[in-house]
Amino acid sequence: MGWTCQHDYKGMCKLVKKPCIPGMKSCTLKSSEYIFTTGSYEDDKKAAQDKQEQKIDFATLAKSN
Repeated sequence: MGWTCQHDYKGMCKLVKKPCIPGMKSCTLKSSEYIFTTGSYEDDKKAAQDKQEQKIDFATLAKSN
């Protein structure tokens, strides 16, 4: 599946005025549900696990205070 970013103009990001690198800092896709692969299944799996561990269980946190 392909996509086109609304801020991309001939390889340049009009939003941050730098070459377009999907997922870079200030990229609108970085805070979205898109996942950027490293090309390595194991590295992607580890990153997903690390992200899962970072989630905060607010119900448990509220009960502890």
